[in-house]
Amino acid sequence: MKQLSSNILLNISPIDGRYKNITHPLSKYFSEYAFFKYRIQIEITYLKALSDVKILRKINKSEVKIFQDIISDFNAGEADKIKKIEIKTKHDVKAVEYYLKNKLSNTSLSDVLEFIHFGLTSEDVNNLAIRLMLKDALNFVLLKNLQVLNKEILNQSKKYKSLPMLGRTHGQAAVPTTLGKEFLVFYKRLNKEIRILQTAKLAGKLNGAVGNYNGLNFAYPKINWPKFSKDLVSSFGLDVNQTTNQIAPFEDIIFVFQTLQRINGILLDFNQDMWRYISDNWLIQENKKGEVGSSTMPQKINPIMFENSEGNLIIANSLIEGFTNKLPISRLQRDLSNSTISRNFGLCLAYCLLAYENCLIGLLRVRANEEKIKEDLNSDWSILSEAIQIYLKKIGVKNGYEIVKELTRGEKMNKQDFLNMIDKLPINNKQKQELKKLTPQNYIGEQ
Repeated sequence: MKQLSSNILLNISPIDGRYKNITHPLSKYFSEYAFFKYRIQIEITYLKALSDVKILRKINKSEVKIFQDIISDFNAGEADKIKKIEIKTKHDVKAVEYYLKNKLSNTSLSDVLEFIHFGLTSEDVNNLAIRLMLKDALNFVLLKNLQVLNKEILNQSKKYKSLPMLGRTHGQAAVPTTLGKEFLVFYKRLNKEIRILQTAKLAGKLNGAVGNYNGLNFAYPKINWPKFSKDLVSSFGLDVNQTTNQIAPFEDIIFVFQTLQRINGILLDFNQDMWRYISDNWLIQENKKGEVGSSTMPQKINPIMFENSEGNLIIANSLIEGFTNKLPISRLQRDLSNSTISRNFGLCLAYCLLAYENCLIGLLRVRANEEKIKEDLNSDWSILSEAIQIYLKKIGVKNGYEIVKELTRGEKMNKQDFLNMIDKLPINNKQKQELKKLTPQNYIGEQ
């Protein structure tokens, strides 16, 4: 782990404190600094678009370079300048506007200052910024981590494809499966949702204070503002939503988070299964030198990575539940309550990232205890009773299920008990010999 500054010890949230070494990649996309930077990008793109439709004069190559430099040179110090302006304005988007005016005032672009944020409402900028932040955070951080995790689950599936183990339903011994197949179930479930997340489309808007282009249309009635809006929003890789009030409806964002919620639910299931396999000693954890499992019990190696992942998934899903309940609702043409909700999108993604990373670490630290898995699989041969009753039905034995139930229900059988049970069945010797070929190792179906 990288050496972290001691000031993280003063942070309220463990996301930016205890777990900063894992979550810090998200600060590039979700932080006060990032929110300012994305807004600047949008305001500059809007200015250039006004030039394209000849509301502004032509912007030359050197002026395009000025714009590019403002974006590329934007750092924490520049963000702090905006915060100082915001102290006076009490309005963050207006502070961005004034910051840009200051940056351009001593350049050849000083004549276009009044067209910064021209005819826009703050939400025109914010809704695009938030969607771009979410889009980039997913593509460059979350999805990459999920894909690495799911690839490792697939690796485990291949590694243990031929390792038979006891299946359990309702916590009780059922028919055999393989450890590899159980990993494969989770891989398939996750892969489906990851694909949905990869193809999810976000839709932004740029249409003024109540969604009617009022100010823009008043100032320049000959401009096709719906087309202008569509072209500009599409240039960011977003779909366009042209029928809105002041805010862009949040159903697109809700869809993304609900997809994450399903992914998190699958991983909760995975973490709990891994925890149980470790508890049963079917999986053995790596003994990392120097680590401590308990402050009083020196022998312990606890499944802390899976437990940590589980806890963070629960927090993330709780936040998503809040997003889902609140974001569809905004009074009349809009109220501000969704703003504070939106500022917590990054927090939710950070809990997701933390969960995915710790799940992966936990997975990389375990290996199958093949001897114990085999021992438990062979501990009760009554798990083969399903095969017996199906065989009896196949060959036409009346009440085959009931016969096997009478001989096996509630009974725990070793190999000899199982063979003795077969001898009691009302079938011929050849049929008995066929059934005696059954073992817990070979009754695993198709994987």
